[in-house]
Amino acid sequence: MCKVSSKRLSWDKYFMTIVGAAAGRATCDRGRSGAIIVKDKRIIATGYVGSPPGLPHCDEDGHLIREVINEEGKKSMHCIRTLHAEQNAILQAARYGVSINGATLYCTMTPCFNCAKMIVAVGVKRVVVGGRYHADGLSVELFNVAGVKLDILEDAVVKYDNQ
Repeated sequence: MCKVSSKRLSWDKYFMTIVGAAAGRATCDRGRSGAIIVKDKRIIATGYVGSPPGLPHCDEDGHLIREVINEEGKKSMHCIRTLHAEQNAILQAARYGVSINGATLYCTMTPCFNCAKMIVAVGVKRVVVGGRYHADGLSVELFNVAGVKLDILEDAVVKYDNQ
């Protein structure tokens, strides 16, 4: 049974709680994150870090680690087996023919630059994040230029296991 607070949650906190539940479905322990897309206060798509349907997951076959040079030129090791939570939410909406133009995307941390470009391209107008991604500079800049409102609920870099 879930414990319910006597204080009513704001819409942002309510949706961020659901993001946490989506993140609990993640299949790569290097970055358990979730995302939901909301329009008119209704959830229209969800996503979490995981492999494309029908393909092996990290928790089944292990990580697919590669050296990656991020958008800011820094080299790091990343698992490339999975799609990001934001990608999976956008793809779920596309798969079922649901427009996300004008929607709000809630996610665990500031989207990476590739996800940020997708978010801008599909017409999302607001992004709400629980915290910051360690390499979010270009994403923040892109959202500013594109007119996507970015609300960061906690101005701290999100730390996750096996980073």
